[in-house]
Amino acid sequence: DDHVVEIGPGQGAITQPLLDTHCQLDVVELDRDLVERLNTQFSHIDRFTLHSADALTFNFAALEHGQALRVIGNLPYNISTPLLFHLLSQAPHIQDMHFMLQKEIVDRLQAQPGSKQFGRLSIMIQLYCHVEALFDVDPECFHPRPKVMSSIVRLTPYAQQKYHIDDLVLFETIVKAAFSQRRKTIRNTLKNICDDLTFEAAQIDPNSRAEALSIDDFVRLSNQLSKQKS
Repeated sequence: DDHVVEIGPGQGAITQPLLDTHCQLDVVELDRDLVERLNTQFSHIDRFTLHSADALTFNFAALEHGQALRVIGNLPYNISTPLLFHLLSQAPHIQDMHFMLQKEIVDRLQAQPGSKQFGRLSIMIQLYCHVEALFDVDPECFHPRPKVMSSIVRLTPYAQQKYHIDDLVLFETIVKAAFSQRRKTIRNTLKNICDDLTFEAAQIDPNSRAEALSIDDFVRLSNQLSKQKS
């Protein structure tokens, strides 16, 4: 009885198996040739709805009718990050998301402070979701064979916001600036945003690099700066 949304069904490789589970299935496909093919294959099924649209601008929230969405897809590398951010903006309407991504991206999604993979994407995703890397998919599983390893990841939006942030725009600005030059200390990357008194009040060492700070550290710094501005 789940309401599933498939992003980029392509030629319908997993669309039919999904429909076999008797779920309500909405699919979002941009390629008009594939839209015609999918309509021919599945339009006779009343639980199937096709949306000829760009997932990067699609209003997923409009699909929810009292039941949170379960979003799935095999996401192309070039749109994976902006699409994830777009979906996060509609997280209250989503139960969970299962995606196949390049393993490199999944490593970044679940990265922890202190690792080279930890960065803006790690923070912004973990701010809203619990991240679980489920399993890898070898290049041999595809035709044509890609040059990279893929991974399946589950993203589960928190039912209640895990972190209290006074000014989300300010928080995003700080995180983006902090990781803009990873080799520099945050005193340097945030010199146009924070001074040493702000770092001291937030109990943050200004000589740290961004990757050494936890999400809680960034939240504390953002809220301290917001308090000083108000």
